Amino acid sequence: MKLTVTARRMATILLCVCCVASAGLFAAEPDWPTILADIDRLSRFNDNDFSAEVTVVSQKPGEDDNTIVARYFRRDKAKQFTMVILKPEIQKGQGYFCIGDDLWFYDPESRKYAYSSLKDTFQGSDAQNSDFSTSNLAEDYTVSDYSSGTLGQAEVWIATLDARRNTVPVARTKLWIRKDNSLVLKEEHYSVSGRLMRTLAYPRYQMVSGSYVPQAILIVDNLKQGEKTQITFANVVISKLPDSVFHKEYLERVNR
Repeated sequence: MKLTVTARRMATILLCVCCVASAGLFAAEPDWPTILADIDRLSRFNDNDFSAEVTVVSQKPGEDDNTIVARYFRRDKAKQFTMVILKPEIQKGQGYFCIGDDLWFYDPESRKYAYSSLKDTFQGSDAQNSDFSTSNLAEDYTVSDYSSGTLGQAEVWIATLDARRNTVPVARTKLWIRKDNSLVLKEEHYSVSGRLMRTLAYPRYQMVSGSYVPQAILIVDNLKQGEKTQITFANVVISKLPDSVFHKEYLERVNR
């Protein structure tokens, strides 16, 4: 059957419209390696060291709030952090030293170190030791699924990330990422079996030396109803620290 001139023109127009629409879809495809690298970059201080006062407040139904205040030091280029507990008095001097995936807990009373893990909880709260480590999403995860959505007033990508190896503290995480600046607004952490373990929210960020530091992290335990923890970062300083701060022996010296 021969098409009329008008029909041929309409077919050509429709084909062009389809091609433009397809090109638009391909153009909107997110570049996940770049986005994950941007998230890491925005939260890291590779040219300097990071220090802050960290307050961790954990709440459990029927119990008084438990508050821990610590001094926190981080060297992102070496994937290290050191933390010394200041309050409460009964825990003063306890500390953590981490390099890469290896973490040690120091008890000044026994003067001994205990090998721990980034997967372990921090001082019985809903926080994990990994919440204080350097962001390495681009190295540790691949994106297996994503969609477009909103969170509050923000346009976000909702991405599911699967760990590349079993040493990564969180097997699967879902991120709500702002499209305009690649800041993470919310996370959900899942076990290997796919069970939702924790939900984290980042309501506010502060910009320091061109990078972003969360003013607070709100953590909800999805396995234990009513349990939640808040981590706040205050008195943030970006400057070179002595190398001695990033050694296990530092925890012994501050207790002398």
